[in-house]
Amino acid sequence: MNSPEIASPPIVWSVAGSDSGGGAGLSADARAARAAGVHLCPVVAAVTAQHSRAVLHVQPVPAEVVRAQLAALAADMPPAVIKTGLLGSAAAVREVARCVDALRAAGRRVALVVDPVLGATTGAAFADEQYLCALRDELLPRASLVTPNVREAQRLAGLPPDAPPPALAAALRGMGAQAVAVTGGDVPDAAGSDTRWALDWGDTAHACGWLALPRLAARHTHGSGCTFAASAAAAMARGFVAADALVLAKMATAHALHCGYAAGSGAGPANAQPGSAALPHLMPVMTWGKAPPDAALLQADASPAAPLMEGGGCALYAIVDSAARVQQAAQARIPIIQLRIKASAGGGDAAWHAALRREAQQALAACRAAGATLVIDDHWRLALEMAAAGAAGLALHLGQEDLLALRDAERAQLAASGVRLGVSSHSVWELARARSLRPWYIACGPVWPTTTKAMPWRPQGLRNLRWWSRMAGWPVVAIGGVLEGSQARQCAAAGAAAVCVVRGLGADIAHSTPHWLAAIAAGAASAAGSVAGAGGDGWPHPTL
Repeated sequence: MNSPEIASPPIVWSVAGSDSGGGAGLSADARAARAAGVHLCPVVAAVTAQHSRAVLHVQPVPAEVVRAQLAALAADMPPAVIKTGLLGSAAAVREVARCVDALRAAGRRVALVVDPVLGATTGAAFADEQYLCALRDELLPRASLVTPNVREAQRLAGLPPDAPPPALAAALRGMGAQAVAVTGGDVPDAAGSDTRWALDWGDTAHACGWLALPRLAARHTHGSGCTFAASAAAAMARGFVAADALVLAKMATAHALHCGYAAGSGAGPANAQPGSAALPHLMPVMTWGKAPPDAALLQADASPAAPLMEGGGCALYAIVDSAARVQQAAQARIPIIQLRIKASAGGGDAAWHAALRREAQQALAACRAAGATLVIDDHWRLALEMAAAGAAGLALHLGQEDLLALRDAERAQLAASGVRLGVSSHSVWELARARSLRPWYIACGPVWPTTTKAMPWRPQGLRNLRWWSRMAGWPVVAIGGVLEGSQARQCAAAGAAAVCVVRGLGADIAHSTPHWLAAIAAGAASAAGSVAGAGGDGWPHPTL
């Protein structure tokens, strides 16, 4: 009997140096690629003589040999991503640049991830000024992502040693790189923050902020920078944008450090292993700006989040557009009801805001009478005003674009108000960013295609909803395209703490509610033990 054919994994080329000790360079890249489920093609650009304590010799490979390797691969195994490490010479840098140009000119969408290996942690230097100039002139303008550590970023950017990572990343993006991650895990005071955090600064087209995990007391760290870059390249090969890839690379590198082992008398290799994308304790937080994360977040994983509803379970979450509809939902015993009234393009005049306030007050009265929670959508100043007046049973929902539009002081005002906050999320990086707010819930959407609002995101599907429910660390609310009871049942079975229904409520909420409650109860009953990862390898799927 013939064996079933295995789907071909994405192809990543790594153009880097060999490590005779098996710790860094192509050896680390191969471990990271295998762990991430991509096929790595190793292109040797330099040969190093090293062991666990020192690099003793570096020999660049002749440019014509680098060119021959690249040409051979281009003829039969074109890449989704090219990742570079130690290239050894300016001539090799130029060969990579020419190859990238040729592939792109032929119509291939090839990403370039540049790990500018300029020296070893043992002190060995790999780059002279000619090599640095070649990286700046030839690779940075072509790079989809650059992943220097703090010292490498300082040399590449030509900025002083006290330049902070956000400034370094901005300078490198100014040189043409589409995205930059300045890794600071080996520099305890990279952000001048609590040294219990391991921090990397990400600057991408979609998001900027610190990626943070509790610092590990790891001894076996050799090849951790290679692991980060190769893991990001693998995630991009699997279709993730750079902002998402950085979160997944952070997780993969932390797992590799957990799994490191001794090989010689010095630092052993960071040992990338499959499964990092399914381990909740490796899910980082991402900040909203340049301020480092609050030290209180270090306790978030140690103290599990409270359930969305008293007693746990999965709740029906209604979204309506008027106080009258809120009253219908409250009388139907729906426990969470969102009042969603969008402002006009100009933001609304004084009369409009007065009418909104009356609607919200009537809606809150109806919810309080029924013991339900009213969620105000978008209008955060109104929610804080009502909370200050002693309005119990009130919560606020904000999209991430709304939160980004706030100043740091306004986000701090929200946090200090005590109003429970629900936050939208549509991608891996948005989940990481939502986690930093310690929210009441994180919405995962759209689960299915929706016409309620226009958005660029592909549907999350049940696969990502399961992943969110496992990884978020906070209650997850399923939203988007839930039109049938079978969908609500599937969401509850996937681990959602609540299921949002908008159009599916129909004109008669009292009539439709029992149907939705029964479907959710059936799904919740089957959820125990079923919320495990996402796909077969524990990865979510990309949504952009």
